Amino acid sequence: MLAYVKGELVQKQIGYVVIDVGGLGYKIFMSEPSIEEIGNIGDEVKVHTYYRVSEDDISLFGFNTQEELRMFELLISVSGIGAKTAIAMLACIEPSQFAIAVISNDIDTLKKIPGVGPKSAQRIVLELKDKMKKEQQISELTNATLEQKSKIKKVIVADSKVQEAIDALQVLGYTKKDVEKALEQIDTAELKVEDIIKRALRELSMR
Repeated sequence: MLAYVKGELVQKQIGYVVIDVGGLGYKIFMSEPSIEEIGNIGDEVKVHTYYRVSEDDISLFGFNTQEELRMFELLISVSGIGAKTAIAMLACIEPSQFAIAVISNDIDTLKKIPGVGPKSAQRIVLELKDKMKKEQQISELTNATLEQKSKIKKVIVADSKVQEAIDALQVLGYTKKDVEKALEQIDTAELKVEDIIKRALRELSMR
């Protein structure tokens, strides 16, 4: 319903901020790191939002980047994980690290997040990897030409890190086509998977 809120930052409290938009104050729940990074009181800020309606509550959750919003949406799609738990997880792990943990079955990393036990970590991996697989199949059928498939296959054979980065960026909501274009601008030879993802995110944010 609300893709983003843009206005004057008038309050920063524990767990939420208030943004004034034309005389209306929007109370937006955010993770603590996001609140710290959003700016200073009086600044004009833009926050990506998720509008949540339940039987007994209407809440607005905010994120400084599209990647954080995408990670939040993925988390609340997992059975047993609510909005508050998802926000808490955002405070403990970056979207790129989260994506790597999911696509590499890194249960140990996910277990370190407060509120996430072994069973929850396994459920996150199982449910989100399945979702990611379906998204990949759709992307391959609708976006990738034979030439593109051949090109990316050569890159993957030469460097498996690229495939991990592509998988992780798709978890964060980017199409395979856009990811491939971004990676064309990056020399991945000496980079770790996480560094490739971070560089790709910078490229994608400029498009």
